[in-house]
Amino acid sequence: MFAGVKTVVRFDLWSDPAMEERFGREPDIALTTCRLAGPEGDAWAALGDAHVYQISAARNELPRQWHAGADLLEHCPRLLCVSSSGAGYDTVDVAACTKAGVLVVNQAGGNAQSVAEHTIGLMLDLSRRISESDRRLRRERGFKREDVMGREISGKTIGLVGIGHVGRRVAGLAHAFGMTVLAHDPHLTGEEIASRGAIPVAMNDLLERSDVVSLHCPRDEGTLGMMDAAAFARMKTGAVFISTARGGIHDEAALADALRRGHVGGAGLDVWDEEPPPLDHPLLAQDNVVATYHTAGVTPEARRNMWALAAEQIVGVLKGERPPRLINPEAWPAYADRFEAVMGFRPETSTVGY
Repeated sequence: MFAGVKTVVRFDLWSDPAMEERFGREPDIALTTCRLAGPEGDAWAALGDAHVYQISAARNELPRQWHAGADLLEHCPRLLCVSSSGAGYDTVDVAACTKAGVLVVNQAGGNAQSVAEHTIGLMLDLSRRISESDRRLRRERGFKREDVMGREISGKTIGLVGIGHVGRRVAGLAHAFGMTVLAHDPHLTGEEIASRGAIPVAMNDLLERSDVVSLHCPRDEGTLGMMDAAAFARMKTGAVFISTARGGIHDEAALADALRRGHVGGAGLDVWDEEPPPLDHPLLAQDNVVATYHTAGVTPEARRNMWALAAEQIVGVLKGERPPRLINPEAWPAYADRFEAVMGFRPETSTVGY
């Protein structure tokens, strides 16, 4: 049995005190916070002793050298687990971690309510032209109310691409507005999609039938560039596109073109290829685009929940439990051998829920 201190390392990006509070109840867990602006040698030394690396999920706020890839893993002989601060894990090379016998975990579901509410907010804003009216009212006079007349969402159809933690909450909120909910999710059966509050459909059917298309799928090899020019062309004329998923799933140039031509009626975008997008980005120049800065899941409630979930999961991992939000289960055999070599006992094989 490992009798020393179990070390968790993170960088000094924004965090909620929930993690320190939870670790404070574990006398054998130490949390080390490295300064991004500090000497690199200090960070490498801390990571070299780390058992868990608590990593930011935001690829644009963490310098590339601190992403959890093969180069970093070579410097971390005792590292057992990389824990993403969010549902996404763009800063983690999952294949490299798996090859090294390092578990990757995320906090899927921790900010689902906040992201779902933001999605509905974007949809309402676009449908009722709230931001567009606000901008015009601040800069001009002489336009008529009918010039910024919106539409009700009641009775309309929303198509969810992905119906996981966030998507199922969006479905529930959309039903409350009297909407019909369609969903496409290749990872779920039709019966499971129906149990989550949506009518299962093929992707092309969703695009062709929906008044609102909203993305709630992960960013991976199967979804990168999924919403391309052909996909936007399949959408109903005047339909609205929303993404609170990840940048890169939709083609920004193709979307800008579809909006300019009037085929897509509006877009609500919380995620971008580059975050934040440049000020001269073509999408930011269009009045029928509502833009936010990857803030859908950034609320005090969601942040505290995410850090509490991360801390609880890390405590479990260091006690030898199998984590409930494991991204790379195929790493388990090699991980279990490494865990036993480092900790002196074999980890459990059953998942513990929190």
